[in-house]
Amino acid sequence: MLIRNRRLRTGEAIRSLVRETAITPNDFLVPLFVVEGKNLKQEIASMPNYYRYSLDLLEKEVKELWRLGLKSVLLFVKVPNKLKDNAGTEALNPDGLMQRAVKTVKNAVPEMLVMTDVALDPYSSFGHDGIVADGKILNDDSAAVLAEMSLSHAKAGADFVAPSDMMDGRIFEMRTLLEDEGFHDTGIMSYSAKFASAFYGPFRDALDSAPVDAKDIPKDKKTYQMDPANRDEAIKETLMDIQEGADIVMVKPGLCYLDIVRDIKNAVNVPVAVYQVSGEYAMIKAAAEKGWLEHDAVVLEQLTAIKRAGATLIASYFAKDAVKLIS
Repeated sequence: MLIRNRRLRTGEAIRSLVRETAITPNDFLVPLFVVEGKNLKQEIASMPNYYRYSLDLLEKEVKELWRLGLKSVLLFVKVPNKLKDNAGTEALNPDGLMQRAVKTVKNAVPEMLVMTDVALDPYSSFGHDGIVADGKILNDDSAAVLAEMSLSHAKAGADFVAPSDMMDGRIFEMRTLLEDEGFHDTGIMSYSAKFASAFYGPFRDALDSAPVDAKDIPKDKKTYQMDPANRDEAIKETLMDIQEGADIVMVKPGLCYLDIVRDIKNAVNVPVAVYQVSGEYAMIKAAAEKGWLEHDAVVLEQLTAIKRAGATLIASYFAKDAVKLIS
């Protein structure tokens, strides 16, 4: 036998030399949850060892991320119930929590790349990503508010806005408004293929953003997020977002949708982001706590699989853990 593939697996030195996929700190976008108050670091019950930060502790956290070599953050805010309404009015407040969070990060680490979540569910009294009327989510009215929200984030100093709502045409609305207002360099990372997944539960706990159970209110997000059974539609959605002005496109969730990641990677010429979502995080944490899985090995294996599938960047709650492991 002249050909023996195992020659390239005989030790860690040779395995490292021929390894096709490697994880580095440059691969990660770190999701951060922000809450009102002072000196608050609140652990999220369904996301062990992950926290909401008040602005003063957010400053400390981003400095720690930078020290570890993590250069990009994605901000989410937990909005007090008293500020929520159906129109997402608080989302446009120039002194709102998101706008102050952007400024806090930029003041703490000016070089840090700041991306912001653009969706109405944290601000909605109904927990939806758009305005609700007559039992439906209004597409065009919602897209107009989301565009104004993006502009507000850009004015606060965001480098990229990240619309996660899945309204039709919202990328065009955002890009047009940003251009008209002179924010030519503000990027858009679009959640282009966001599926109506069962893996989002812990995230909704973190932000108190689940759809409310009430009469004439849609009980889920299936009329705007994608059907998990669909593949070709994901490419269609992504190509349309690029045509409308998206600079980066995203697939969400991660592990169950790696076929979609590869399809999109093969179809586009822009960076492809993947979100390893809260349910994926929580499952690993729960199984590791039971002793059923080796936490660190599974984390690195999943992240490697996501990158191998075609991810240019990965939004992951494991980012800090991963960079410490690979260092």
